[in-house]
Amino acid sequence: MNKFFTTLSSAFRTPEVRRKLIYTGVIFLVFRIFAHIPVVGVDVASLKNLFAQNQFLGLLDIFSGGTLRNFSVLALGLNPYINASIILQVLTMVFPKLEEMQKEGEQGRQKINQYTRFLTVPLAVLQSIGMYALLRSQGIIATLSPFELITFLLTMTAGTMFAVWLGELITERGVGNGISVLIFAGIIGSLPAVVGRTAATTTSDSILGVVSFLVLGLLVVASIIVVNEATRQLPVHYAKRMRGSKLFGGQSTHLPLRLNQAGVIPIIFAVSLVLLPSLLANFMITSKSPQLISIGQFLVYWFNPDGWVYNLFYFFLVVGFTFFYTAVVFNPKKISDEMQKHGGFIPGIRPGTQTATYLNYILTRLTLVGASFLGIIAILPSIIKSITGLETLVLGGTGILIVVSVILETYKAIEAQLVMRNYEGFLKR
Repeated sequence: MNKFFTTLSSAFRTPEVRRKLIYTGVIFLVFRIFAHIPVVGVDVASLKNLFAQNQFLGLLDIFSGGTLRNFSVLALGLNPYINASIILQVLTMVFPKLEEMQKEGEQGRQKINQYTRFLTVPLAVLQSIGMYALLRSQGIIATLSPFELITFLLTMTAGTMFAVWLGELITERGVGNGISVLIFAGIIGSLPAVVGRTAATTTSDSILGVVSFLVLGLLVVASIIVVNEATRQLPVHYAKRMRGSKLFGGQSTHLPLRLNQAGVIPIIFAVSLVLLPSLLANFMITSKSPQLISIGQFLVYWFNPDGWVYNLFYFFLVVGFTFFYTAVVFNPKKISDEMQKHGGFIPGIRPGTQTATYLNYILTRLTLVGASFLGIIAILPSIIKSITGLETLVLGGTGILIVVSVILETYKAIEAQLVMRNYEGFLKR
């Protein structure tokens, strides 16, 4: 803790780092201002009641950066951009040209980012249409004329692209990953309202539940930090090689395998699928067909956010997507080939195929632990509600995971900036 405050103090004393921190704070403030500019024609009071009744919409509000509950001009938030990023990552595995482009360094990453922005626009339009249909079916927004509907879709899409632009400004000129920082801003911005509602409804009988909640919250934060920072260090030795009259290699190092390779991405994947039954049910119930109404009622019954079917389905989706995304970001065969190319080997394991098999063996077991942890974090709100009995203060494990992860990443980014500055100062001497 002392090191944390020392690093922050050093950051504010350093002009370059202080300028980046102030710039990030200004963008943070601009985002929160636009998050409170509502869209015309939406019954905000009815919308908040809908969010209070639907736990999953609250989760979507987290990924929108806290803008969906007020249905501001940034109501879609960063969801279309995140979905576009996920689609591009999957397509990279399918199309070799995209994979080659990703390996081209900074230029290749800029092209992929450009493709991601292009894909964000149609996804934002589709999501705007779906949001309009959902709100109209709930009576929160009136039926719009064609011109009003086009204006509504353009406003939602422009708000998403504006949020993406703010995030990229933070990434380029501020500190940390801009998209993560904006989601973090939405979560932190909603905390005062949640605490206020809980304080207004807390009685002497529910004090024990609040205390239990705080204790469990601290345990969750501690466990997230431990899992995020946990790594398995595999020893790697490099053989000695002679080039001319010089001797190269011979040193030993470690290959770090993180317990949680995928971060919060699997939960975002799972959200996009576990939401489908609820959305389909809302449309089917409002239809005139008795068959569709019965199917919609069936989905509502079995995919209730407090039901065991919903939580079990959500848990296995998160676990499955964790394994999938880990396979995307970490390829044992490529790592093995790179080690063999540079004369590296794991003690007791033959280079090549046996090394790849051994890496896959270790990674599968690490991922199983990390995936199970993410799955428990995803369904944590239902678990906490059943333990504490609190309805207004639901412990969003996903929200806590994002907050803690962003704080750790931003802290490491600040440390890197300080180290870089000290290194440059050393070179100038």
